[in-house]
Amino acid sequence: MGAGLSGSAVAHSLAVRGWAVTVIDQAGGVGAGASGLPAGLAAPHVSPDDNVLSRITRAGVSATLQRAQALLQSGNDWALTGVLEHNLAGKRKLPTADPGSPDNALDGSSPASAAQIAAAGLAPDTPALWHGQAGWIRPRQLVAAQLQTPGVQVLWQHKAQTIERRGDLWTVTDAQGQTLGQASLLVVASAFDSLALLQPLPGFAVPLNPLRGQISFGHMHDLNEAQRQLLPPFPVNGHGSFISNVPTPDGQPGWYIGSTFERNCEQAPVREEDHAANQLRLATLLPDLGEAMQDQFGPEHVQGWAGLRCTLPNRLPAVGPIDSERLPGLWLCAGMGARGISLAVLCGELLAAWLENEALPLAPSLAKHLAAERYKKH
Repeated sequence: MGAGLSGSAVAHSLAVRGWAVTVIDQAGGVGAGASGLPAGLAAPHVSPDDNVLSRITRAGVSATLQRAQALLQSGNDWALTGVLEHNLAGKRKLPTADPGSPDNALDGSSPASAAQIAAAGLAPDTPALWHGQAGWIRPRQLVAAQLQTPGVQVLWQHKAQTIERRGDLWTVTDAQGQTLGQASLLVVASAFDSLALLQPLPGFAVPLNPLRGQISFGHMHDLNEAQRQLLPPFPVNGHGSFISNVPTPDGQPGWYIGSTFERNCEQAPVREEDHAANQLRLATLLPDLGEAMQDQFGPEHVQGWAGLRCTLPNRLPAVGPIDSERLPGLWLCAGMGARGISLAVLCGELLAAWLENEALPLAPSLAKHLAAERYKKH
């Protein structure tokens, strides 16, 4: 259930292992939900103690970049550019490297050099980190590529109303009572829409919440020469993120700033006030560029995209069986929040590895923090 980043990642991971996969989605095509984000970043999360979120995100970014390299066109669909993190709050500190650890937390991340800080147009004393194993990606392209995996069939414009277990099979039906699909394994990966399907089932207790986000973007050809001179040659994040020279939905090179964060909001339409919030976000992240680009946020230039992400209280997704005793064969892959690009591929691989009893794509001590059964009612 669901043909976005999570659903397509699960479908790909199962299909390459020989499963016959049917994906059901109410949309008319790729990228209708939050996975329609025009462009975003795959970048690690760092913390002084290299906490669980940091380690999982690092593994996730690595998995995403490998998938992008295998399936996508570099320079058009994605690019390994590196990302500069403007450490605005001063809290983002790298952990101390442990030379004896096979998972050296400093791989790919380091304090930003003076040249990198200058290239971003920031003052020399600006606290910043450099993430070499990071870059931009167009999620819609990744979703489309994963859904084209041999063994994957997609049923578009099929809105599921109910799911129920009949005998040994899970059955998905629409509002008219027509059967959309039956299988011994049902994976629900419909982001916040998963809640309406799963909430009626006995024992379901995963606390999925909506998180609205809006980005603002425009065309490179609208920028004057002075504005172009201030553009960093790589994406910058830290208070939202700024990306430039990446295709917009119409194929023209563009720039992006965002995203806003609005919890417990189930309405996604683009709002003018969020363009203003993103303008302020750019002014905070890259002050000189933000000042120079004020005119680009006028209605004649700026465009917007908004979508609903799905979050869980501890910011980590829920993957795998929901309750293997009460609900056998019903699995979940949801709750990526704003880190869908960084986590969905890893979660798809983890789900498939659990099903196939393979070696896990990350340490078991980390995988347990992603298990959907952590929310199981006892």
